[in-house]
Amino acid sequence: MNAHNQPHPAASCPLPIVDADGLRRALQDANLPTLLMVYTTYVQDRAYLDSFAPYLTGIYTAEAPSNVPEAMAQDLRDRLFALLTGPTPPIERAIDPELLRRMMSVSVGEEVDPAIMPVLYDQMGFERAVPRREMPGRIHPPAGFRVLVIGGGMTGIAAGIKLAEAGYDYTIIEKNSDLGGTWFENRYPGVGVDTPSHFYSYSFELNPDWSSYHPKGPEIQNYLTGVADKYGIRGHVQFQTMVVAARWSDTDSNWQVTLRDVGTGAERVETANAVLLAHGVLNRWSFPDIPGLNNFRGPKMHTAGWDPEVDLQGKSVAVIGTGASAAQLAPAIAGKVSRLVIFQRSKHWVLNNPDIAVPVNDNIHFALRNIPHYKEWFRFRVYWFTGDGLYGNVKMDADWPNKDVSISAQNDAARSYALQYIHHKLADRPDLIEKIVPDYPIFGKRIVLDADGGWLDTLLRPNVTLETDAIDHIEENAIVTKSGKRYEVDVIALATGFELAPALGPLKVYGRGGCDLAAAWGKDEARSYLGVMAPAYPNFFMTLGPNSAPNHAAGVNMVLEAQIHYIIEALDAVVAAGGKAIEPTEQAYLDWNEKVEKQMAQMIWSHPKAKSYYLNSKGRNYISCPFKLADYWSWTRTPDPAAVAIS
Repeated sequence: MNAHNQPHPAASCPLPIVDADGLRRALQDANLPTLLMVYTTYVQDRAYLDSFAPYLTGIYTAEAPSNVPEAMAQDLRDRLFALLTGPTPPIERAIDPELLRRMMSVSVGEEVDPAIMPVLYDQMGFERAVPRREMPGRIHPPAGFRVLVIGGGMTGIAAGIKLAEAGYDYTIIEKNSDLGGTWFENRYPGVGVDTPSHFYSYSFELNPDWSSYHPKGPEIQNYLTGVADKYGIRGHVQFQTMVVAARWSDTDSNWQVTLRDVGTGAERVETANAVLLAHGVLNRWSFPDIPGLNNFRGPKMHTAGWDPEVDLQGKSVAVIGTGASAAQLAPAIAGKVSRLVIFQRSKHWVLNNPDIAVPVNDNIHFALRNIPHYKEWFRFRVYWFTGDGLYGNVKMDADWPNKDVSISAQNDAARSYALQYIHHKLADRPDLIEKIVPDYPIFGKRIVLDADGGWLDTLLRPNVTLETDAIDHIEENAIVTKSGKRYEVDVIALATGFELAPALGPLKVYGRGGCDLAAAWGKDEARSYLGVMAPAYPNFFMTLGPNSAPNHAAGVNMVLEAQIHYIIEALDAVVAAGGKAIEPTEQAYLDWNEKVEKQMAQMIWSHPKAKSYYLNSKGRNYISCPFKLADYWSWTRTPDPAAVAIS
């Protein structure tokens, strides 16, 4: 919010709108609560806003669905049409915070807590923040203060943009030949994102042009590289280079970073004042330990290393795994293969999301591109219903009965919704229902999102077999199960996920006195402060570090933005103090981890039946953030002076 605590939306679309026919069509198709927010942004008529409140309900409530009378809806469209096409454009005015909160509450049909207003306003992208280098009174970083960023995916690109805005010299080290990270690497048929596209994007670079509400991988990759090109990121990237080790110099208070050329293997050492680890968690493929896998003579490929040159037409294909990647891959290839055998290793809850395959039509595109504030208010709705609105699914209700199958009223409702969909889709195949329905509460591990023509419909195809018998071994041209069933296949697709441990992968990090971070963490005992720093490792910052992944909801983009903000705040604190390094205190580190453990005990991931890749070998969840996105965002606004040490 601005200096006067008065939100002042800045329109990015020119007025008046001259395409009257296009506007009328857009108003007819556009989301009505979002149109109401656009109108109220300009007119600020509280009484008119409140007149819609009885008809707009939250999507997670037991009340009747939102049903605005058509006469009211058309009146709103007519008012907005007149406003946006009039010869004198409406004046942008500051919005009183209480009115803004009321607008948000009416829009989503439930009360919005005043405490989370700042995060909501920030994530809507309403008001472009003043670049740090232009902030009055700020002490600028000294010339040559260099930040080395490891990874050029979604996080690395955002880090580069924000570091540049803050006046820091930065270099991005990227092992691939292009930016994009997981979206550059993952090219298997059907690859896409579970998070709605209008939220899975940077808050400072909203995209009105998504082709669907859940776009496929190539479109996300194009968005990320387009943003990178807009901000001149490529000139700061060393491609096809890996970071081998980073060693803190106690004498010089900087990092000596060993880099390796991917092509030649040649190594060199570069110096940086700070290191930002942005390599993500989904970048090391997990290969199943199946006897004979290496003896298979046909093509075998992990989904993250898909070879598009392999022709699947008319082939017999095996997919090992039934998680999110398999549920995207199988529907994309089932129609072209002669036979598809899917080997299930564990059960996953399947949840219907009809928007998965829905394209954004021309009228909605018109609204997003041309109606001022529409895309921002639409993003707000998407965040609200796919972000912390889902927190009740993973937070245990201490008084909830029968915790064996669900953990709260909201979780139980989601379970019933999922079961209804599964039983409807597989009504004639009780054998499949028995095979796929898990015995753990829904959201205990990552769910599979589905829609018509997707995963469950694929399982019903006559050329598709779901095999739940465990694989015993693989031969030159076949997969053999424990009970002796033998499936001859031409191609094996490994939808077997990623290795999350050890958290640093092969990277070696040595802090004060040569202490070894990988040794301190062991294989899977990674801990940190705020998921961002660790004591004894000055100016070494992590993104999506231990216990900071938003596994209850959409929001990885929101978390990484919050963490980058915190990191730059920390660097600014060092500069302002005339210091050279910052790190968390041992007490802050211990207090944070105690807070995480206490909250984690109340989360679904601690349920005795919830076994997932979030858990380490001791059953501790070291991946997920057990707090609401809004709370975590608030905690990362600025370093707590009592929790950090500057030297």
